Amino acid sequence: MAKEKPADFIVIFAVVLLTCIGVIMVFSASQYSAGIRFHDDLHFLKSQLTWSILGFIMMAITSKIHYKVFQKYSKWILILCVLLLIAVFIPGLGVNANGATRWIGFGPFTIQPSEITKIGIIIFMADSLSKKKEEIRTFSKGIFPYILLMGFICGIIILQPNLSTSVVIAVIIFSMLFIAGVNLKYFLILGGAAIPVLFILIFSADYRRRRFTSFLDPWSDMAGDGYQIIQSLLAFGSGGLFGQGLGNGKQKLLYIPEPQNDFIFAHIGEELGLVGTVTILLLFMLLIWRGIRIALYAPDMFASLVASGIICMIAFQVIINVGVATSMLPVTGMPLPFISAGGSSLVFLMGGIGILLNISRYTMLERS
Repeated sequence: MAKEKPADFIVIFAVVLLTCIGVIMVFSASQYSAGIRFHDDLHFLKSQLTWSILGFIMMAITSKIHYKVFQKYSKWILILCVLLLIAVFIPGLGVNANGATRWIGFGPFTIQPSEITKIGIIIFMADSLSKKKEEIRTFSKGIFPYILLMGFICGIIILQPNLSTSVVIAVIIFSMLFIAGVNLKYFLILGGAAIPVLFILIFSADYRRRRFTSFLDPWSDMAGDGYQIIQSLLAFGSGGLFGQGLGNGKQKLLYIPEPQNDFIFAHIGEELGLVGTVTILLLFMLLIWRGIRIALYAPDMFASLVASGIICMIAFQVIINVGVATSMLPVTGMPLPFISAGGSSLVFLMGGIGILLNISRYTMLERS
């Protein structure tokens, strides 16, 4: 075991800066709508500050817990995640919002079990795959058990309904299988089979079908399903190179619905311009690059797979959020990590970063 060193400063720097930017931009994006909806301009700012502080506390705690502890309890962590996913359907415990039941309520607080499941599935997959050795290249032991697990977990989440999170978990599982060294033939076959399944799921619900068709031509329904993406593009266009200035955006004046959430990247583009959006992307690239290096220099297979899973999760969510905001992908509810307004999702994500930081303490990676 490598000697323990200080946690990776570059990861801490990127996460702290992204989170602080998120607090500022959430306030800027939500001030007007919060005043109307809650009669409190600071409603979302106070919420985001609270969850960010809790997130940093979670990150500090998990960064001090040796990553091997998570490996020891990986099965129990996954079982807990499954029980929480099922608990959202229990009357009186599950919280319904906007036609979806994705949360569990504890007094004034709610948690989204699917968010902690992302971390739980990474830990379980890393533990299981690290023990497979050559069996990973067989179908019966190397891929099939994880496809069943993916179908079970994603099936529960789709019932909430929450297709976007189920896709994230599927991508995490596929990514970790690929990194672990599964037989590429089986991987390509399963990847090809997943594409029609995804389209079936998209067209099985009317609202998802309409989102997909409006993505192909948002201008055909400017006041309906194409409205959000058109307003997002207008935000980017009016931002130009340097933006309208912090707090001076117009699309947040009830043009873009919930600009502090899924379309916060468009709000950043309007107020901070191309310079601001590129800065955000560079910070994510810095975090992802450092995470990849931590995975490469990790002291063992389990640590390497955990680090890889966490970075794949973040990278995929950034790609989807930015792709939706720029009309490169169909509209889906995917927050921008560390920046979009969030509650338990932000806390669990930063808990995952804490695990990554703990792994970085035992790598052979130079602090440069």
